[in-house]
Amino acid sequence: MPIFRLNHAVLYVRDVATSVSFYCDVLKFRVATVIPGQAAFLQAPDSTNDHDLGLFSVGAGASNSQSGRGAVGLYHLAWEVSTLGDLETIRRDLAEAGALVGSSDHGTTKSLYGHDPDGLEFEIVWLIPAHLLTEDIQMGTTQLDLEKEIERYGRETRSGLGISVPLGVTR
Repeated sequence: MPIFRLNHAVLYVRDVATSVSFYCDVLKFRVATVIPGQAAFLQAPDSTNDHDLGLFSVGAGASNSQSGRGAVGLYHLAWEVSTLGDLETIRRDLAEAGALVGSSDHGTTKSLYGHDPDGLEFEIVWLIPAHLLTEDIQMGTTQLDLEKEIERYGRETRSGLGISVPLGVTR
């Protein structure tokens, strides 16, 4: 049977409590389980998974990740949101937390980028639903104009399921 979805990610962090606060306060994850001082398991806001993110403490003296700076490793995680309104709210929350580091329009996806307290990068993405894909959508990477995208697609339009699966269709 082929793989069809990422179930969860696990990150090594300096301080579990600091990371839990960030992911819960800024991205609205909720705590599923805690092993005090060692680990925490979090659920994304609309998830039915037992956990979507695991956090394991490695201590305050841990060095920064060298991934992409001369070492192989994970570049970032990407989480989907349901609407452009959700993306707008997260943009505000990330900016207020000093964690927003960029945004991109990839044609069929609209993305924000942030850093957690340990500098680990993540992406928050909204996908154009298949029934709204048009010939004028340019693939590539440009600066995201979120207000323009909200005007075009609407604040409450539900995200698609990838670029080739119409909304409401599952495997």
